[in-house]
Amino acid sequence: MIRGIDVSSHQSSFDTDGLSFVFIKATEGRSYTNPKLAAQTKLSRDGGCVTGFYHFLWPGNIAAQAAYFVSKAPEKAGDLLAVDWETTGDGTHASNADKDRFIREVKRLRPHHRVLLYCNRDFWLNRDVTSYAGDGLWIADYVTAGKPRIQAQWTIHQYTSTPLDKNVADFESKATLEEWATP
Repeated sequence: MIRGIDVSSHQSSFDTDGLSFVFIKATEGRSYTNPKLAAQTKLSRDGGCVTGFYHFLWPGNIAAQAAYFVSKAPEKAGDLLAVDWETTGDGTHASNADKDRFIREVKRLRPHHRVLLYCNRDFWLNRDVTSYAGDGLWIADYVTAGKPRIQAQWTIHQYTSTPLDKNVADFESKATLEEWATP
């Protein structure tokens, strides 16, 4: 397994030493863009990491959210894209159908990029009804790294949020991830 992190505007800086990948929050809904997106992208790329971008999904307006996300997320061959499917700040969440539509729309808009689903164990086990995760499942379950408590095949496991979101990916090396990331 290889190691990585995911960051949002809450992280002013981060260290890429020992990391193979970094996911950066790009957008949320149809109007929020991470004000640190450009600086965090540069830090990840300068650190030699595979770089991914994620969108925090809100209910409704799925095509507009997908278009907004791809208009703001940098586009470079080998970049990864993901949808963050969880409870919003106002206690709502996008439906399973919305999640599936969003992934398919992003794949249509960026056909040369891998698109993953990020969700926590509860959403995967209790809200998901299709098991559709696009090109890979990125599961949050705060247990031993690489041992999420699900039966499904996973690509990335977020195993802690302390002191920041840490992840492992089910790849032998960064080179293997880079090869997979360019379909």
